[in-house]
Amino acid sequence: MSPLIASLWVLAAVSLAVWVASLITREYSWVDRIWSIVPLVYVWIFAGAAGLSDPRLNLMAVVVTLWGARLTFNFARKGGYAPGGEDYRWAVLRGRMSPRLFQVFNLFFITIYQNVILFLITMPALTAYENRSTPFGLLDGLLLALFVVFTVGETIADQEQWDFHRWKRAETAAGREPRPRFLQSGLFRFSRHPNFFFEQAQWWVLFFIGAVAAGSVLQWTVVGAVLLTLLFIGSTVFTESISLSKYPEYADYKERTSALIPWFPRKSRTDVPVAATNQRAG
Repeated sequence: MSPLIASLWVLAAVSLAVWVASLITREYSWVDRIWSIVPLVYVWIFAGAAGLSDPRLNLMAVVVTLWGARLTFNFARKGGYAPGGEDYRWAVLRGRMSPRLFQVFNLFFITIYQNVILFLITMPALTAYENRSTPFGLLDGLLLALFVVFTVGETIADQEQWDFHRWKRAETAAGREPRPRFLQSGLFRFSRHPNFFFEQAQWWVLFFIGAVAAGSVLQWTVVGAVLLTLLFIGSTVFTESISLSKYPEYADYKERTSALIPWFPRKSRTDVPVAATNQRAG
């Protein structure tokens, strides 16, 4: 069996499993629970099909494994694998849809579309597999190092978010109103969603590694990175609509802070300094 066919079988099996699980449990974050795991399987399928003898494929599998281990740890400590660990956004969306329409959304978007994206973002491994005769070079090494840098950046962003929410819970438990009410310091001073930026950047880097093996950026596997970017754009818009409904001051933060790509903050109309309270986080 070719590694591509094997990967397609995994895609079909995982899609069916998460859809059935959502119907049985009436929780809709099963794709989230396998998000950091299934891409590893796909990339290692191609590395294994090459006999673990291709340095490019082996290193692609290693960095994707690092990505997956980090994301799995962060998701687990937030309770994502525990019963009732459903993403809060699905509950909001269910309130805006009829039950029948939400089940259509569950099948085609949550289950099929997102699983297809997880498959497609790893297909640069197919490009590398088909071009194993291309020697591993300096550009490969630089791109792999960049992937690791982005992984570190996402780790820092997630830790800042974890520390902030731990501090916020402590303030609330002590009977105090947390100020600020959402994270605006550290990497979040330069981007409203630095973790989203680093996540997308990693998969664009993986695409370019496959393109280096092929000797051209004109590869159909760019579809994975493009669809992932579109998914994050939609997720960002939806998430920020919720934030704005909860925190009116989020509008000021939105005005002065880059949405995605980290950049120096702009001056807002109010130009109120961010409270330093959250520096005690952790």
